Amino acid sequence: MTASAIEIQAGTLAGYADASRLRQVQDRDWVLDQVTGSPQTLVDLGSGIGQLLETALDRHPSLRLAVGLERSEHRIAEATERLARFPGRTVLHQADLTDPKPLDVRADVVTMTSVLHWLYPVEHRVFRWVADRLAPDGRFLLTTYHPARDAHGLGGEDEIVRDALIATGTEPALVPQVFSEGEVLPIATRTRTVEDLAELLGEFFTVESYLERDAVVTVRDAAQYEHFHAATFGDYYSRLVAPALRPAFFTAVGESAARRQAERGWVSHMPVRLWRLAPR
Repeated sequence: MTASAIEIQAGTLAGYADASRLRQVQDRDWVLDQVTGSPQTLVDLGSGIGQLLETALDRHPSLRLAVGLERSEHRIAEATERLARFPGRTVLHQADLTDPKPLDVRADVVTMTSVLHWLYPVEHRVFRWVADRLAPDGRFLLTTYHPARDAHGLGGEDEIVRDALIATGTEPALVPQVFSEGEVLPIATRTRTVEDLAELLGEFFTVESYLERDAVVTVRDAAQYEHFHAATFGDYYSRLVAPALRPAFFTAVGESAARRQAERGWVSHMPVRLWRLAPR
């Protein structure tokens, strides 16, 4: 069976520049507004296609080095093209943030936006890595999303996936079992509470301040959200259904989002916190 176009997109995480407009653009500007002074070295963890690095370099001519750590080779390739106009000022590393390797750098700023939930339950590894590489007067700027969760630990994107699973034949009462048997941990479960996260961060940093806002996602139509899901979550959720059902699953994801948009005026909303962290 030939993979559908949407499955290929999910496998390569392609199209993130367009998909990120639904959520990540707001985070990027929000975070970079907290960068003060004349930083010389910035490290972005989970740097994706290099959008935050590009914006930071444009905003701060003082930056001599902007470093990106990203797991996806496809996103690194796209970032390399995007950052080509900054010769000698950027370095990209393919890296697994659940087990970050040593890097000889002393950073004035470290950023990580909408990535931390993917590192559960070993977030302490990347926190230790950052703490070891942050300059004495440096700052770690971290965004975390905190969707409400139900009794089964499902919330946020999990709810749209629930709709898609039901649309492709799963009995509603069996959705939590499908997650468990498919060894897919719900995103809402992967996201620690603010209280738990504050305690964990306190082992490595001083919480200097934080900002909060409500992240609201709206969508033009079902197709736009279908591609957003594929570019953002890849095949993380689609492996919960049989290969033959995967094109229908992605279609159902888009239809669920469009239905929510029509009924509520938005697809999803959840609290997001921007932590400004200083070395201990």
